[in-house]
Amino acid sequence: MTTKSAQQIWETALGELEIDVNGPNFRTWLEGTVGLSFQDSEFAVGVPNTFVAEFLERNLRSLVEKVLTGLTRSEVKVHFRVAAGEAGKAGEAGKAGEAGKAGETGVPGRSRPLPLFNPKYTFETFVVGSSNQLAYAAAQKVVENPGETYNPLFIHGPAGMGKTHLLHAIGHAATAEGLDALYVSAEQFTNELVRAIRGGETEEFRRKYRSVDVLMVDDVQFFGGKERTRENFFHTFNALHAANRQVAVTCDCPPRSIPQIQEQMRSRFEWGLVTDLQPPDFETRLSILRAKAEREGVEIMPDVLELIALQVKENIRRLEGSLNRIIAYARLMKTLITPEMATRALDDISSKEPPPARLTPPQIVEAVASSFQMPLAELKGRKRDEATVLARQVTMYLIRQETECSLADIGRELGGRSPSTISYAYEKIANNIGNDPHLRRQVFNIQQKLHSPSRTEN
Repeated sequence: MTTKSAQQIWETALGELEIDVNGPNFRTWLEGTVGLSFQDSEFAVGVPNTFVAEFLERNLRSLVEKVLTGLTRSEVKVHFRVAAGEAGKAGEAGKAGEAGKAGETGVPGRSRPLPLFNPKYTFETFVVGSSNQLAYAAAQKVVENPGETYNPLFIHGPAGMGKTHLLHAIGHAATAEGLDALYVSAEQFTNELVRAIRGGETEEFRRKYRSVDVLMVDDVQFFGGKERTRENFFHTFNALHAANRQVAVTCDCPPRSIPQIQEQMRSRFEWGLVTDLQPPDFETRLSILRAKAEREGVEIMPDVLELIALQVKENIRRLEGSLNRIIAYARLMKTLITPEMATRALDDISSKEPPPARLTPPQIVEAVASSFQMPLAELKGRKRDEATVLARQVTMYLIRQETECSLADIGRELGGRSPSTISYAYEKIANNIGNDPHLRRQVFNIQQKLHSPSRTEN
């Protein structure tokens, strides 16, 4: 098999791995790696250096082999080979790993490595919507007035919402302003502290973290339960804050919910601005997909983008990973990107989504009546105008889709309709959704309301 086809397979695999591996690990160890060759069930992956190769071999080999086996439909054994020239795009991740390991990447006048920020994560590439506009505006503000406004900036939210993107965007903008900015994950901070203590280099460690203009720490929930690390970060925070240096951190929960953390540290996190990132709404998800397709230089039909946005709701990383998978799948299979092809490519991903909450027919009837702005009596009655018939058929479709009710049960719920009427309505709406974007959007909006937290908690 040619190098080109090996790379195509690997691009498809990366789309899958971006969903299965957490963001920091994907960016550090996998982003930019390349597919070198695939022959006799042996798949070679090019990496920038031995440090990355050793990590992947030790920690991710079985997952990579599982993904490749699923894509090629044959047992695959993977090998990680240093190929710095070909894996050039992986160089930045590799340099980050090597710098953390050996402290070798430096320039005159600096006592530590240059900041390594993901070139894709800037303010310009961050898609703003109602779910993230406050956090986005606050991140920009801390660059305009570092150490003065919102210090610290505490951004929290579930995985895959864009927290790391905002930290890297702050780093890019701060560096452009001539500020000394440093990004680190909480896990990396901890590991560096341990190495510094063992190597008798704690003074160098303190100097590294307390001399910056802007310190960004990702996933501070990792500090919970690690007393020595918490204490050191507490003193680092105090030193920076007292010198009016900017601190920005992210977490998967608000400060009050971080387990096993000192009250002093919790109160420090609440000194500045605490803001969150929520799952993006449909329009924001669609904008994210359009922007990513544009960056990738790929023209994709609006129906395909809507299909992805409708199916992947909770996680931006999954959203972009799904688009990666579809693009790579199309290249691998040498086919056009159509809704049908996209559905096939996303089958494995959709099976990983958590099952929807159990709904009852009365809940669905009420939601459809509200969406179509009509009384329940008319929806269940015998009125036959076009709008009422459509609303009734959508109700039949959704009850069939969202519950385990039989056709006869659905008919009784809707005023004594026959099973054949329910079956016809279901098939009709299922077919029309594929051809009518307006109807697809309306049905999706009803489903979104039905599965919203406020609905499921009632």
